[in-house]
Amino acid sequence: MITRIREVRKTRGMTLDDVARACKPATTAQTIGRLETGTRTVSVGWLNRIADALGVDASELVAGAGGSDINVDAILGAGGQARAPKRTALLVPPKPGSRTIGMTVSASVGEYRAGDEIWCDPLEPTDYVRALNRDVLIPRPAGRFLFGRLIDRDGGRLLILPPGAGGRQQIVADPPWIAVAAKLIRAL
Repeated sequence: MITRIREVRKTRGMTLDDVARACKPATTAQTIGRLETGTRTVSVGWLNRIADALGVDASELVAGAGGSDINVDAILGAGGQARAPKRTALLVPPKPGSRTIGMTVSASVGEYRAGDEIWCDPLEPTDYVRALNRDVLIPRPAGRFLFGRLIDRDGGRLLILPPGAGGRQQIVADPPWIAVAAKLIRAL
């Protein structure tokens, strides 16, 4: 079976080690490299593990599967100059994870514009440190939420700075979960 693991991995901006660590259970960069080059046979199990690590459907990793990739025909560089790529490159549309939480923006605030979609990945309390200096969504009582930059963590207390100018820092104690903003989808 001819795979497109390397193409998709590079499109995602991930190294062999990134993919190896993202696999469940984790593996080695050497193993991923062998699967990419065909030195090692890719089973359906490996294909599914790597697809999950890359955030794509397994069918996207099989050559000739008729995926929904987009060819990169131009690269925008410094000074606004667009040029043709030197090598073939692909854009792979994002795939939500099984636990992805979606949020839409109804009014522009901070760096977010009305109409934006924000995809958030839930974190366990032991992983909250990974969200420092990133935007997070936090549940509040009565069906409300708090969204803003996690600027500090003091034990079970999280210090959140709302988006936009002039927002006051808020403190949330022991939230049941938080979700870190992982993808911004914006129509132009």
